[in-house]
Amino acid sequence: MPSTSSFPPTYRFILPKPKKIPASSSPFSTTFAAANEDAMFKFKFRLDESLPIMHLLLSHLRESSISLIISVKELHAQIIINSLSSDEFVATRLVNMYSNFGTLSDARQVFDQISNPTVFLCNAMMSGYLRNEHYMETLELFRMIKSRGLKTNGCTSTLALKACTSLSDFETGNRILEDAVNNGLVNNRFFGSTAIGFLVKFGNIEEARWVFDEMPHKDVVCFNSMMGGYVQFGSLNQTFDLFFKMWVSGITPTAVTVSNLIQACGGIKDLELGKRIHAFVIGLGMNGEVLVLTSLVDMYGKIGDTESARQVFDRMPSRTLVSWNAMLSGYVQNRLTFQSFELFSLFTSNGIVFDSATILSLFQICGQTAYLEGGKILHGCAFRRGLQSNLIVSTAVVDLYAKCGALKLATFVFNGMKERNVISWTALLVGLAQNGHAEDALKLFSQMQEEGIPANAFTLVSLIHACAHLGSLKKGKSVHAQLLRRGIVFDVVNMTALIDMYAKCGTIDSAERLFHNGCIPNDVVMWNSMITGYGVHGNGYQAIKVFNQMKEEEIQPDESTFISLLSACSHSGMVSEGMHLFQSMSADHGISPREKHYACLVDLLSRAGHLEEAEALIKQMPFEPGSLILQSLLNGCRTHKNIAMGIRTADKLLSLDAMNAGIYVVLSNIYAEGGRWSEVDYVRDLMRKNGLRKTPGYSLTEIENRVSAFFAGDDSHPYWAEIYHMLENLRIQIEALGYTPDTGCVLRDIDEQVKVKLLWGHSERLAIAFALINTPVGSSIRITKNLRVCNDCHTVTKYISKIVRREIIVRDANRFHHFIDGQCSCGDYW
Repeated sequence: MPSTSSFPPTYRFILPKPKKIPASSSPFSTTFAAANEDAMFKFKFRLDESLPIMHLLLSHLRESSISLIISVKELHAQIIINSLSSDEFVATRLVNMYSNFGTLSDARQVFDQISNPTVFLCNAMMSGYLRNEHYMETLELFRMIKSRGLKTNGCTSTLALKACTSLSDFETGNRILEDAVNNGLVNNRFFGSTAIGFLVKFGNIEEARWVFDEMPHKDVVCFNSMMGGYVQFGSLNQTFDLFFKMWVSGITPTAVTVSNLIQACGGIKDLELGKRIHAFVIGLGMNGEVLVLTSLVDMYGKIGDTESARQVFDRMPSRTLVSWNAMLSGYVQNRLTFQSFELFSLFTSNGIVFDSATILSLFQICGQTAYLEGGKILHGCAFRRGLQSNLIVSTAVVDLYAKCGALKLATFVFNGMKERNVISWTALLVGLAQNGHAEDALKLFSQMQEEGIPANAFTLVSLIHACAHLGSLKKGKSVHAQLLRRGIVFDVVNMTALIDMYAKCGTIDSAERLFHNGCIPNDVVMWNSMITGYGVHGNGYQAIKVFNQMKEEEIQPDESTFISLLSACSHSGMVSEGMHLFQSMSADHGISPREKHYACLVDLLSRAGHLEEAEALIKQMPFEPGSLILQSLLNGCRTHKNIAMGIRTADKLLSLDAMNAGIYVVLSNIYAEGGRWSEVDYVRDLMRKNGLRKTPGYSLTEIENRVSAFFAGDDSHPYWAEIYHMLENLRIQIEALGYTPDTGCVLRDIDEQVKVKLLWGHSERLAIAFALINTPVGSSIRITKNLRVCNDCHTVTKYISKIVRREIIVRDANRFHHFIDGQCSCGDYW
């Protein structure tokens, strides 16, 4: 017997010193506390009767619902003293008992004392490991049994295959399955059901059906396993076909059967069919089955009928934790934040102890709605519940904070995680990329690679978006290469991301090739991505050409298609074409224009100088204009120096969004261009009082796989002396070609010479000079700028492209400019 110190703390006790039973046949008494809290039994037996009595006691313990480990220990001691431990039947019962208590070391000690165990004892030990989720030990014991040549049966293989399923060990499981098929075990309905579950988990639904069809005797468990597989793969027709086959065979459906049917309805979101199944449940008399009712709650939630889900939930005679979680999940899936937290409050007030699934659902809705305060409260609940060490929960916390923009908190939780997987890394990486910290996202990816964490498809797609944001073509190509090397399937998501990345990195030709070579013909998202790419490069006619190809392919455009088209027309000055497309939305395609469509049309008219038409259009809209529409008009007023309309528009905008710093900046610029400096000072003072700051302009350029950032007037760069020397040389050369500074771009009441100096300190000029110093002669230069390029910088860059005989590609906040030999692709319209 092992020492008491090896037992779990719950079961520590002082073992009574056993008394030696005399060899004579004289009777003796022993008191045995049976594993039944309601009664105590006293047993008297003689030595020659001890073995069958032991069997009886063990049988009673096994069947008792609340066994006391101390009773088993006392009985085990008597078994050892009376030299009965070599009896395999007794050993098997003891192994089962110890396994039920979770004291597997004691169970294994009993097992190891039998030199040549039978298949029943082997199965008992494997079953004990499996019940206690010791899956590796289950397989190790199975391998030992096979290596020793001990006899096995279908139950042995079934237990081993279940362990493989839990471990997601396809290779080992496949070998067990092949061996079982060769030995005819596939006909065993227990093994067959397990084999079906194993194959379904790894996506081998056809092989699972072959196993099912090969089984001569199928019970309800076999049917349930196969139906569950079809449900998992969303094969509704096969699920119902199998159910009818089962029904015709006279097999009575169980709660699991009906639950499979309900899940199938939830998977395809068919409310009418779901209600029919609900009626069928009532007809079967299963309206009291917790599993079935929980499945109904889950189904109605997935379909979006949360009222029906709540009615079923409220009428349940009893509820499990799974039932509560199903109702909560329904609210979360339908973004019902208030109802979710209300149910959670009811949940806790009823004394229900929540689990990780509960908290994960709530984290999800906080992330969806950017409800940071609620997320912090939930984080505290998870911590007090002891769930902070749960990898999935910790990852969900990182994801929540990242989605709420609380990147410091997300990073703090991430750094404190003892264990991290690819999902954890990706959660933080995506958060950084989506919150404008693309460079930090790329740095995190480098750290991830150093730690040997293999990226998945979602990680790489997120990196592609980060590269697109930075305009980092080299890194984008590197990620594209990783997708190819890993053999990741090029679906709509990553193909669209790549097209977007190449377009935003200035290589529209690469985006075109990718689109034409890998286009998924019936997917509108990819076509929209290509139209958008042409739009930001000012190729409006190419965008319309792609749209016409869409119509030829009979691909129905959606709302996003017309947003991309109208934006492309706006960047290209194609007023009549844009107006025609806007009218065709509802007339030819049945799409009602929304705010974004009107904003694009107002932007199109405003850029072209048709400010009165744009203002008239806003007045005729079927709804009140939002900030997006008014901002488009305000930008047009600034471009075309319409001060009166600009002030009117800014007043309306500030009544809608008084904390938008961009509105104050544009209004200040409008006043400055009109020389109204007192109004400029008033607007800037108002910004300061509201705690608002102008977004600083910066430019990025990628040199030797490293992205460098420059701010206006920046002299902190290690190359600053060389940069300013290069700019001075360029200034002399372009002035010789006739350049004169456009100081109207400096919207400050200062001396002209100071204005000129400020112009030459603009961030894109610093980035261009740095690129000229550090790249080979004749190579292209790529610059990404977060604000609109000013008129003077646009003129200067045209001159520089002619002097250095290089293509300079500049992406500003609105579009691309390709400068070649003194000309720009925008035709000076942007």
